[in-house]
Amino acid sequence: MNYPETKLPKVGTTIFTQMSQLAAQHNALDLSQGFPDFDGPTALLDAVGHHISSGANQYAPMAGVPALREAIAEKVSRFYGGHYCAEREITITSGATEALFAAISAVVRTGDEVIMFDPAYDSYEPAVEINGGTTVRLQLLAPHFKVDWQAVRDAITAKTRLIILNSPHNPTGTTLSKHDLDTLADMLANTDILVLSDEVYEHIVFDGEQHQSVAGHEALRERSFVVSSFGKTYHITGWKVGYCLAPAALSAELRKVHQYLTFAISTPMQLAIADYMADAPNYGFELPAFYQQKRDLFCRLMAPSRFELLPTQGTYFQLVDYRAIKDVPDIEFCQWLIEHAGVVAIPISVFYQTPPDTRIVRFCFAKGEATLKAAAERLVTL
Repeated sequence: MNYPETKLPKVGTTIFTQMSQLAAQHNALDLSQGFPDFDGPTALLDAVGHHISSGANQYAPMAGVPALREAIAEKVSRFYGGHYCAEREITITSGATEALFAAISAVVRTGDEVIMFDPAYDSYEPAVEINGGTTVRLQLLAPHFKVDWQAVRDAITAKTRLIILNSPHNPTGTTLSKHDLDTLADMLANTDILVLSDEVYEHIVFDGEQHQSVAGHEALRERSFVVSSFGKTYHITGWKVGYCLAPAALSAELRKVHQYLTFAISTPMQLAIADYMADAPNYGFELPAFYQQKRDLFCRLMAPSRFELLPTQGTYFQLVDYRAIKDVPDIEFCQWLIEHAGVVAIPISVFYQTPPDTRIVRFCFAKGEATLKAAAERLVTL
């Protein structure tokens, strides 16, 4: 039998799966994949059981439980000043990944171009390509991984349908400023180009800085999908509950995809999150200090090592330059690191279309203190 030719010839098993498998095989400390090794708030976890025992075990509404959508609308207004209609402009999705895929599928057509920035999270490009689009990949400017807005202006063509942003940025930990958003808004004025803003780390921004959300930018909000995730905020990545904010016309198109992709998301988990958002409305304000303590601890523990630690403005990732230890490509270094130190990292070259000649890997510090100390003890010996 002749099977159809693959629609995604460049896609294989993700680096995250590969590294997690190697971690298990070598019994190594896993600082690769971006998930905490601790649970979310007890009250949140307990609320799921309450709603299960109360009978909330059937399909939720396709767009999401009303109480959760209303809680999101209130949060976005309070944090960013952005006003979204809970009924028509907020959609609950199966994690941020589904929201990203549904948004891209809703608006990208054959022949469209989508601008994105390298290093880029690996789910963006496959979603564009499977919908017939082409990615235009621009590299963030080293060493601080900032956007070259002139390069963006030069890349825009009559075929440009969408620009994908990610702030706080995975894997670099950099953030977009208000000036960045203003620059983009001015550039897109009088065009029909849309924006997809991946903001899953919105509440993990350090050193007293504030997250600049597209949801709070009036000129961009009208042309944008804004995606976030409860998994990152509440340490519950396994729940896979995310959401997408968008004007009513864009939300309607996204929901056309969503209803046939997942249709509805876990009812008791949605209700539990809604309860917790009402009971702990300031949680998002408190989260930066929680993760900054982990960032600072990991950096102090790593200070005696030969790794060079790059600045991290947000997310729970730390980039390090390892060239003083071993001058080999990053994938090879990550494999060597597992074998010689029993610690797993992510090579950042996998986030690029054309990787630059760097010697940088990514560690995740969303781990318990004991895990971070154990990992650092191994890494400082290299």
